Amino acid sequence: MTKPVLYYATLSPPSRAVLLTAKAIGLELELRSINLLKGEHLTPEFVKLNPQHTIPTLSDGDATIIDSHAICAYLVEKYGKEHETLYPKDLVKRANVDARLHLDSGHLFARLRFLYEPILYFGSTDCSIDKIAYIQKCYEILENFLKDQSYLCGNELTIADFCCVATITSVNDVAPIDEFKFPKLLAWLQRLAELPYYKETNQEGAEELKAIFKAKLAENRGK
Repeated sequence: MTKPVLYYATLSPPSRAVLLTAKAIGLELELRSINLLKGEHLTPEFVKLNPQHTIPTLSDGDATIIDSHAICAYLVEKYGKEHETLYPKDLVKRANVDARLHLDSGHLFARLRFLYEPILYFGSTDCSIDKIAYIQKCYEILENFLKDQSYLCGNELTIADFCCVATITSVNDVAPIDEFKFPKLLAWLQRLAELPYYKETNQEGAEELKAIFKAKLAENRGK
């Protein structure tokens, strides 16, 4: 059987969320790296595949799926029959997972992009306290979700955890997590970090992105 093809970048938190999902269900993907900083996602060939020119993009036979949250759900549905707790079939449980996925796309990742993209792509020097505080407001929401449970949607790991952890660990240097205000959030991060595939699949890419961001900010400010 032909492997699903994932166009991805290790620097991309959404790409790493998909990779975490694939590892969790034991699915081997054909990986095709896209260099975002060189604009490889803007080539005519890639735009033809994905008019939204976003990473990650999944090609599976005749199907092309272009959003990381949708890709994670698709992979569990099609290839993770033995791991359906990652994306439950129960309507209420699934709605809760979907809600956390929207929290990532609409708030967490959106606020990371609001801070990172001007610096990485447009020479900005703006790493203001306001932008950092805007990210940290999300930590309060997550802390409340984790108050009486181990994961974002209860006591079982879901794709919502993968999507949110990939984003948070990509920005938690510039927007630090206060250990006194957010102990549950830090415990959750540690819980995810103990997954056997976590370091290679998420941590290394997150650390690389944060290092590139810091270097680019210093470069912009030195001009």
